[in-house]
Amino acid sequence: MNKFDIIIIGAGAAGLMAASRCTAAHKSVCVIDMGDSPARKVRVSGGGKCNFTNTHADYKHYFGQNPEFTRGALARWTPADTIDWVKSHKIKIHEKAPGQYFAESATDIVNALLSDARGAKFELNTTVNRVEKSGDKFLVHCNTKNFQCEKLIIATGGISYSNLGTSDIGYKIAKQFGHKIIPPRPALCGVSTKAFDSALSGISIPVEIKIGREKILDDMLFTYFGISGPAVYRASVRNLENGFTINLLPELDVLKWLKAQKQTNGKKQIKTVLATKLPERVAEFLAFDTKNIADWRDTELQDLATKISNIKIDKFTLHNLLSAEATRGGVDTAQISSKTMESKLCDGLYFIGEVLDIAGDLGGYNLQWAWGSAHATEI
Repeated sequence: MNKFDIIIIGAGAAGLMAASRCTAAHKSVCVIDMGDSPARKVRVSGGGKCNFTNTHADYKHYFGQNPEFTRGALARWTPADTIDWVKSHKIKIHEKAPGQYFAESATDIVNALLSDARGAKFELNTTVNRVEKSGDKFLVHCNTKNFQCEKLIIATGGISYSNLGTSDIGYKIAKQFGHKIIPPRPALCGVSTKAFDSALSGISIPVEIKIGREKILDDMLFTYFGISGPAVYRASVRNLENGFTINLLPELDVLKWLKAQKQTNGKKQIKTVLATKLPERVAEFLAFDTKNIADWRDTELQDLATKISNIKIDKFTLHNLLSAEATRGGVDTAQISSKTMESKLCDGLYFIGEVLDIAGDLGGYNLQWAWGSAHATEI
């Protein structure tokens, strides 16, 4: 039997940060992962540049049954702490947008994590089959060998990006010890909808997406399956039970503008008028009528304005877990201590990172949660 003080299942962002913290506390640590290399999702994050934190990270940028669960961990390990940690490894960073920090290369972040966790033993290409607890010890049964530990940290992440080797073993272990699982779904992903023509695929425009009272201003990309891009990714992590609306010209009072155009450019076709504000293909999709704008009744202009600025998306599917950047849902935080990340149902069992029912907004929030929850783990 391979015995350790602490076993961490999952060699992703949260797992590696937890490993570095545990080894620094002079604990014997084993990190078990089913893949052939650690931090596979970190390596591809941010287009290979790794958006490692966001200085605006607070509970308002997280989603799940109880986003306020993140308060304590994010207060104890702040974005400033993350930036200091990255700088301590001499990694070149840049602020792409206000508060949004990227590394020169995601590989630099991975190497920093591995350097700090070098005191841990890594068991890669190892599948966890089941876990049991005997007395105050955990027994971890794997496909290659078995392990024993006093404390067990589950850092298996969500189930998005399955092509990178993700697994639902974290959920299975949680359920085994009585934990409730909030059904996982894709987040930070595109949306399949028939609201737009596939001929628009490849066009990106700034839009406003409204979900209830919340408004998201960002770019939207038309795709062959529907819509994608930052605005849609940000919408997808939120509660979409009642659908959402899209405004293709958020900076404009569209009806007022159309009526003014009717007076000043009456001899122009409506699509020609729209093409001054929107890409030509989008203008044609919205108004393929060949009439001059002067021949449009005000009621018709009202309908067109609504078609542009209040597009209701109520029949849709989140694209899929294969391409989603995150998972919404997971281990119910009501049964986890927000101070220590320890299970309230089983002493010595911890859950950190994306395996929990916590999903962050687009822009470095999920990695900040990984770092923060790992540091909150009381070992």
